Amino acid sequence: MIDLHYWPTPNGHKVLIFLEEAGLEHTIHPVNIGNGEQFRPEFLAISPNNRMPAIVDHAPRDEGAPISVFESGAILLYLAHKTGEFGGRDPRAHIDVLQWLMWQVGGLGPMLGQNHHFTRYAPEKVPYAIDRYLSETARLYGVLDRQLAGRSFVTGEDYTVADMACFPWILPEAQGQDIAQFPNLARWHADIAARPAVIRALARGKAVAERA
Repeated sequence: MIDLHYWPTPNGHKVLIFLEEAGLEHTIHPVNIGNGEQFRPEFLAISPNNRMPAIVDHAPRDEGAPISVFESGAILLYLAHKTGEFGGRDPRAHIDVLQWLMWQVGGLGPMLGQNHHFTRYAPEKVPYAIDRYLSETARLYGVLDRQLAGRSFVTGEDYTVADMACFPWILPEAQGQDIAQFPNLARWHADIAARPAVIRALARGKAVAERA
């Protein structure tokens, strides 16, 4: 059993998608970031950076004490190792998955997060910042679009944690992008969105938000 400390954000969706794809038994523990629940001592005990998601695995592979993991990229890698799934079928494929996962957590997520902040949430409009992050979002969309040319998924023909990590961050309308300008990305995004596990994960996330 895995406890998932979660809120329906792009980073939260990544981990819930993995759990649904792998069929791992889990329980969602909502962490309402709008109410500041990420600062509660019991959450900080497993996620010291006061960010969700975080997990507690009560049945780790070594059969020892429960293991807690924070940071969405680390959680995806932990779960890939635990299950032997979605991490690349051989050492070379695994390196490819790792580099694209690091690209997402180090670039795609932070830059698009700044896009969200300055275009939607900042108390005052800062034209330079808005232009900066809209432009960077377009650049990163282009990187992913080129990578997906001739590939079914981010690293080739296998669906991996790299896809799970990138998918929830692609929100064209909210990020001021015309997805039609990125045809490979559009095709990939539609394919991922149609996966039954992804549909379940996003529906569960919506239900969590509606109960708040």
